[in-house]
Amino acid sequence: MIGEPYVTLTVLGVLTTGVMAGVFCAFSVLVMRGLAELPPAQAVAAMNAINRAATTPVFMLLFAGSAVVCAVIAVVTFVLLPDRGTTELLLGSALYLVGSFGLTLVANVPRNEALLKLDPGTPEAAAYWPSYIREWTMWNHVRAAASAAAALVYMLALT
Repeated sequence: MIGEPYVTLTVLGVLTTGVMAGVFCAFSVLVMRGLAELPPAQAVAAMNAINRAATTPVFMLLFAGSAVVCAVIAVVTFVLLPDRGTTELLLGSALYLVGSFGLTLVANVPRNEALLKLDPGTPEAAAYWPSYIREWTMWNHVRAAASAAAALVYMLALT
């Protein structure tokens, strides 16, 4: 088993990445499916409202805070090189930082920004919506899986 400071940091990593996995999963299996059932104008308006709400301090603290925790785990691991768990700690950090946080910045956020520029009732919004929901949801599945995998790998570091 790994020792301090790794136990505390790793438990925090398990919790934060696990919560984010749940958030991403809920979006994929509940929210996006519900939005897919709406007419495009309503769905675009609802998703734009959700995207604006996602920048609230609580969500941003959880989302970015998870990235900070993972980055701290990676840096501390590189600096102190523990006798055990190095691979798991670095892999868990990479999974979240690249597969969730990074992917959000390069795949989901640009789609959100493009959607926000469209007036929900226009033909352009209706034409963009099917590809948006398909692509955004696909990348969201990856974020959910990467976050869950990060939590799992961090848990393995604790054994």
